[in-house]
Amino acid sequence: MKALFIGGTGTISMAIVRRLAEKTDWEVWLLNRGRRASDVPEGVRTITADMNDEADVAEKLQGMFFDTVCEFIGFTPDQVERDWRLFKDKTRQYIYISSASAYLKPAAGYVITEGTTLANPYWEYSRNKIACEEFLMKKHREEGFPVTIVRPSHTYDERSIPMAAHGKNGSWQVVRRIMDGKPVIIPGDGSSLWTLTFNTDFARGFVGLMGNRHAIGEAFQITGDETLTWDQIYNTVADALGKKLVPYHVSADFLAETGKKYGYDYAGELLGDKSVSVVFDNRKLKRAVPDMKTAVPFHVGVRKALDYILDHPECQKEDPGFDAYCDRVIAALEKAKAEV
Repeated sequence: MKALFIGGTGTISMAIVRRLAEKTDWEVWLLNRGRRASDVPEGVRTITADMNDEADVAEKLQGMFFDTVCEFIGFTPDQVERDWRLFKDKTRQYIYISSASAYLKPAAGYVITEGTTLANPYWEYSRNKIACEEFLMKKHREEGFPVTIVRPSHTYDERSIPMAAHGKNGSWQVVRRIMDGKPVIIPGDGSSLWTLTFNTDFARGFVGLMGNRHAIGEAFQITGDETLTWDQIYNTVADALGKKLVPYHVSADFLAETGKKYGYDYAGELLGDKSVSVVFDNRKLKRAVPDMKTAVPFHVGVRKALDYILDHPECQKEDPGFDAYCDRVIAALEKAKAEV
């Protein structure tokens, strides 16, 4: 079987590509700009192109047909409309990576299924994903376009530590604050529920949907089965570092409002996603992919990530602006407490 990945070198997609590269029944192709060629597993073929240049991509795909096309970098409706034009006659299955942030937050119930309402008034990113889904499902209903929708939640790999709130350079500055014994901002009271998925676990579920006739015209959320509170998540990171966590709980509304001045979109990332308790019901996925399971629980995954990051200085991106923002927020709230 033959698969094409649009992108293919990101946190989620690279784990899938590596898993498929170990199989003998898949011929794997990537279509991207070739910027991370050194990370591509042996035997994987690459078409170097910019997906925004539709004419060039169409020329390079001429005469090619794929059992599955996987889109990892489609964020807006015009991009999936382009994909439909390019692949409507070139594949038996088009898998679109949407997002679990597209679910209404808070939903009527905290247990999320694929039938949970899609709506997100806080985050344009999520609204665009919803619009992409709607276009693709319309093409499926009207023309039989063989789409499968996949909704990941918070998926991480060895190069990142999951955090609820961080700056523009990623999570390292939060890790640095834990290591230095400084107070660490946790949105809300730390008790809301969240689901983290290591990318190799995600890959197991995704590969099981590839070439799967039961997946055509359907949407699937792919997450691990482990649910933790944000306090548990941060404490697990601190435990792995051998440090004592100094938590500082701050209202997500307060962070959303104050973060605007510093260019942080906490309205979308927190109010529209991470600050709301969610538990994912993965029974639909497991019916389609019976071997789906959580093989890397968070206390294992976070140690993998920390070992890698601490051994790779290029992953340790300092963020003095975010560090100063945290100090200002904490100082302002402590001042308010003293004055009330």
